[in-house]
Amino acid sequence: MARHSNNDHDSKRLRTRFTGRLFAGLLGLLSGAANAAWELNLQEPVTATARRVYELHSLLLWVIAVIFVGVFAVVAYSLVFHRKSKGHKPATFHDNTAVELAWTIVPTLILIAIAFPATSALVDMRDTSQPDVTVKVTGYQWKWGYEYLTGDAAGIKYMSVLSTPRDQIENKAPKGEHYLLEVDHPLVVPVGKKVRILTTANDVIHNWSVPAFAVKTDAVPGFLRDTWFRAEKEGTYRGQCSELCGKDHGFMPVVVEVVSEEKYAAWVADQKQQMAAVAEDPNKAWTLEEQVALGEKVYTANCAACHQANGEGLPPAFPALNGSKIATGPQQAHLELVINGKPGTAMAAFGGQLSDTDIAAVVAYERNAWTNKLGEVIQPADVKALRGK
Repeated sequence: MARHSNNDHDSKRLRTRFTGRLFAGLLGLLSGAANAAWELNLQEPVTATARRVYELHSLLLWVIAVIFVGVFAVVAYSLVFHRKSKGHKPATFHDNTAVELAWTIVPTLILIAIAFPATSALVDMRDTSQPDVTVKVTGYQWKWGYEYLTGDAAGIKYMSVLSTPRDQIENKAPKGEHYLLEVDHPLVVPVGKKVRILTTANDVIHNWSVPAFAVKTDAVPGFLRDTWFRAEKEGTYRGQCSELCGKDHGFMPVVVEVVSEEKYAAWVADQKQQMAAVAEDPNKAWTLEEQVALGEKVYTANCAACHQANGEGLPPAFPALNGSKIATGPQQAHLELVINGKPGTAMAAFGGQLSDTDIAAVVAYERNAWTNKLGEVIQPADVKALRGK
């Protein structure tokens, strides 16, 4: 009896402890939910196409909800009121023509009713004719290249790179408001104008996506795909690469600044002024100090995410540059690696992304930064000569 009593006491204590922990866990989940941002819907649409997509989403949600409630209501009713304990016996028939016709015809009619607005929206989304601005968007691991092809901004070209500080990514600093959704140079477009986006890629398949515009299109190497949007409201709109394009895929945000026509004109003028100021002089002889200063900026924007600001890399995927055979070895091999990349690895070809001056500067920086004090100056003409081979 004593042993039985002790076992009951132990079981009761275990049940109490389990119940207490379960209750504490539920409270923890509920407290986390209370603090979370309950943003369960789509982003606020700012284009006519996005509104149509939002309305279709809402319509289909209600259609699905009605079907769900109807089907499970019949199932629940059958389980409760036609159970064996109430004296019901199973039917002996094997088919029912009326029921089979109903569950074939009704879904068909629903699909036909949905098809009309959905098809109309899809056709509208593919109509890229008569744009006011055309921008070519090229995906790289892991950044976007923007080139304006038409309008006042024709000829403007730049890279858009993640600008979230490494300290936040490495959990050494608090996360910012737009963690992993901020870039150094966003795409800038005028409000109320039809913008055609031509997408392609330099390495693997990427995807240019901005939910507030209802825009999502693949960027495929060797192909040009297009989409469009007309933003009706000024502001900053954010998206991400929506394709699994490799390691650090999540570090490839899309940021679009929609501004007034006046601000857009001012931005275009400023960009062209900057382009004129940094136009390459093929006869300029760069000093080591000038190259290292420029090369550090190019390295930070294009290389530091993989090889780290201190040049130590993240082996084995991203080898160290500080003291490496590449950065301290033959200069031509180093230049060729940066220009052409290395197939089968994460080392991208920067020949199509950077100018001769930038490549010369970043290679000079890598060969003179940290402990790599080689004292070498590399002129843009050296890069140009290698490109021609």
